[in-house]
Parts: sequence; structure tokens; C-alpha cells
Amino acid sequence: MKSVAVIGASLAGLYAARALRSQGFDGRLVIVGDECHGPYDRPPLSKDFLTGATADRGQLALADAEEIAELDAEWLLDTRATGLDTGGRTVLLDGGRSLTTDGVVIATGATPRHLPGPAPAGAHTLRTFDDAQALRAELAPGPVRVVVIGGGFIGAEVASSCAALGHDVTVVEAAPLPLVPQLGATMAGICSALHADHGVTLLTGTGVARLHSGGADNRVTGVELADGRLLPAEVVVIGIGVRPNTAWLADSGLPLDDGVLCDAGCATPLPAVVAVGDVARVNGTRAEHWTSATEQAAVAAQNLLAGSTVATHRNLPYFWSDQYGVRIQFAGRRLPTDTPRIVEGSPDDRSFLACYERDGRVTAALALNRPRPFMRLRRELGRGQAVRA
Repeated sequence: MKSVAVIGASLAGLYAARALRSQGFDGRLVIVGDECHGPYDRPPLSKDFLTGATADRGQLALADAEEIAELDAEWLLDTRATGLDTGGRTVLLDGGRSLTTDGVVIATGATPRHLPGPAPAGAHTLRTFDDAQALRAELAPGPVRVVVIGGGFIGAEVASSCAALGHDVTVVEAAPLPLVPQLGATMAGICSALHADHGVTLLTGTGVARLHSGGADNRVTGVELADGRLLPAEVVVIGIGVRPNTAWLADSGLPLDDGVLCDAGCATPLPAVVAVGDVARVNGTRAEHWTSATEQAAVAAQNLLAGSTVATHRNLPYFWSDQYGVRIQFAGRRLPTDTPRIVEGSPDDRSFLACYERDGRVTAALALNRPRPFMRLRRELGRGQAVRA
């Protein structure tokens, strides 16, 4: 293999490029990214960057100048992939350009879901550095009424940041309780109580009918809920999930279903094409988490260079979220029927370690502000040890 194109210049793409080089690939390496920025860390966008604790994009960079130089890659930034001709192994780019290559790593990530209709001024999604910069600029002048639509991790982190800045914040969640699919009802209820602890209003069990706007600049003025209530708002943040960036692959012949379908080694059915990160549905699962993206990259690179699936990716699911000064950490494979049990600390103090149990064994762990015991239990679960309840 003399050339590889990595399509996507964020976390998964960068780690795939690093893995290719570390595994001995010394051919032409081209990295295509639709943003004008080099690889940067996204998790701080809803937290430290939004509050101003992280001042600029340089502090978010995932690689310094020396590391970028060592990759010896060609960077095509501010360039969007528009198609993949797998027969000729050609990536089609905007502006009528194309890129012919021997191997392809698909790492195009995901894009936020939007409410129906055009978004008025003052309505934001938060996925990119430019998104976060625009939102931070609107929050900087002084206290405003903020409505966050969606109570998942991104929505909760944004609400936490806005509350820390002194804004009047309301979170709207369509489900009866946020985070139930991830944590189960009992633990989700404890985590959701963090909003009230810090003066943030949480409205559940109702969706959004539409956004209201007015004035010469068509600026958002309120959020109308499905039950008819109207919430005044100067700023709205829409955090209702993401969808994988696969539209550019519609005519490629690749199987697509909530992501690029891959085997357990991140390999697609098409030779010399692998997928990693948020865009990849690996062995039936698409994970939108930092750790998954980094771990998949090494496996995908190995299989791409080998020409077949010689390694598989099976990591222990892990994610974290920082809200209201509390670090929430979760690891494991929880089923809805698993029973949570507090083993250390107290939910009343918002500091505890909980285990999820099934048939006398621990299947997953959740911690609020208990990083050391959590990481110990995570290591045991990751090694496949039989952790008894």
C-alpha cells in the first residue's frame, strides 16, 4: 500500500494517522478535514472553553507542531469530501477535485441534529470550535435567559457552564428523565438532581413545538413547548443528539445504517476501506465517545495495512461528563434489568461509587467525584475479571 487517505481531521482521524505511522506505513498520507482548523479536543467546548477557563483554540490542540511534522502528512483542511468511488479508489472533494489512493480511513464523525425549519439568530448547536466560539460570544456580555433543548450530557454540560456564568438557565427534556438509557432510572434521577442543586430549572416529559423570533434581525425570543407553554429566551442551545456524517457516501456502495457498517475490526465490506470514531458502526454498535475513537484507530490501521481483519476491537465502554463541579464517570455494559447499588459515599453528598449487578456479578460502575475507586473498578472490568457484588 503506497498511499492512504484519512477523511476526517478530528480526534479519530488524527489517531488513525498516528497509528498508521507507528505501525510502519511510510507511504503518502493525506488527511482531509472539512473545518479550517487542525485537530482539536471537543469535550472542553461545552465546559472550560465556554466559561472562558480555556482561552483559545491553541489550548485545545491535540498535536503540537513537532507532532504534526512527524506525521509527514499532506493536510487538506477546509475541504469537504463529497463522494467515494470505490471502484477507482477515488475520494471526490468539493470544487470538483479528487484524490486517488490505495486505502481509505473514514473518520468524518457526526453532525448535530436540528429542529425543523430555519434557526433564528441566537439559536445554537454545539459541535465545532466555531460553534462554541459563537455561543461564547453571545453569553459574554452579561446574564441572559438561556433555554437548553435536550438534557443529555452535552445539554447538561452547557447548562452547567451557563449557570456558572450567571445566566438564567432552563433545560427542556422530552423524556420523563434525562440519561435513563445510559444510567437507568435510579442513577439518572440522582444525576439530574444536579440541575436543581445549582438553580437550573429542568422541565421533562415535553418536547418543543417551535422557536419564536422577532425583530429586524429575526432573533429568538422564546421556546414554545409541545404542551403550549412559552419559555422566554435570548439564547437557545439545541442538544438533541447527532447523526453520523455518511451523506457523502450514499453512492459509494458501502452499507450504511446509522453509520458505516463495519466488522469488529473496523473494516467495511469493501477492500482497503475502514471506518473509525462517531461515524463507524463497529460490530453493531456506534459509540460517540472519546475513548472509543482513540482505541478503534489502532485496530483499523492494523487491518487496513494487513488487507484483512487480523485484529478486533472490543473495549469496555467508558465515558465521563463534568457538570456543576461534579465528574460523572461510567464504565461497563449495563442492561436495563441490572440493579445499581451504592458501595461507597452518598448520593446526598453528590459523591459516591455505584455498581450495577447481575446474577451476583458487577457489570458496570458509575461514580460521582470518586475517580480513584472508580478507575480501580474500571480496570478490573476491562481485564474481564469476575468482579463479584
